[in-house]
Amino acid sequence: MERRTTRLTLLIDPQKKAVFEHLCAREDQTPSQVVRRLIRDYIEAQLGRPLKPGESVDDALKR
Repeated sequence: MERRTTRLTLLIDPQKKAVFEHLCAREDQTPSQVVRRLIRDYIEAQLGRPLKPGESVDDALKR
């Protein structure tokens, strides 16, 4: 299980936020769940592999 100990704050257009929240609710997911999945997918696409639990930033970015 991931530890969730930090917060990401971002600014978004209110209309886009409302549509995003509505679409998340239609899938029975919270906006946080969807954003965490998007971040995991982005990291995996950039690294070419999943991030290992407990892996440091330096180790993850070594190529």
